Amino acid sequence: MTGFHVAQVNVGRIVAPLDGPELADFVAQLPEINALADHAPGFVWRMVDDGGADSTALRPDDNDGSLLINCSTWESVEALEAYAYHTDHLRVLSRRREWFQRMDGPHQALWWVPAGHRPSVAEAMERLATLRDHGSGPQAFTFRDRHPAPAAAS
Repeated sequence: MTGFHVAQVNVGRIVAPLDGPELADFVAQLPEINALADHAPGFVWRMVDDGGADSTALRPDDNDGSLLINCSTWESVEALEAYAYHTDHLRVLSRRREWFQRMDGPHQALWWVPAGHRPSVAEAMERLATLRDHGSGPQAFTFRDRHPAPAAAS
């Protein structure tokens, strides 16, 4: 075990106001899917807004009120992948085009953080920009092009 956890950020631009009928089914499933993450093996932390239930009130871009952010930390990439693609989260993920517009450029990034670190919105958005501007590398990567955790300092 290293002294690092993997952080993930994903952003999406909603197709309609969050309180509109177009997103009602998405919003209704948030408590269930967040609880599933909270209890998943390897889950460490997830970003929440001042309401404390989810991050839907956070806006990572002051110029884009439709952009939502999700950020969390996990013990390993494998634990995150198991949650994202091998639980009921996949059922919701498979419907993302109903609720979110296609994005130009990357909408998700992974990176290593010291265990216990909680990324900020700004840090998460910087990692997406790093992936967009420089491609996958140790500072920001994807599930398809993973990078190992840094070696623990001795």
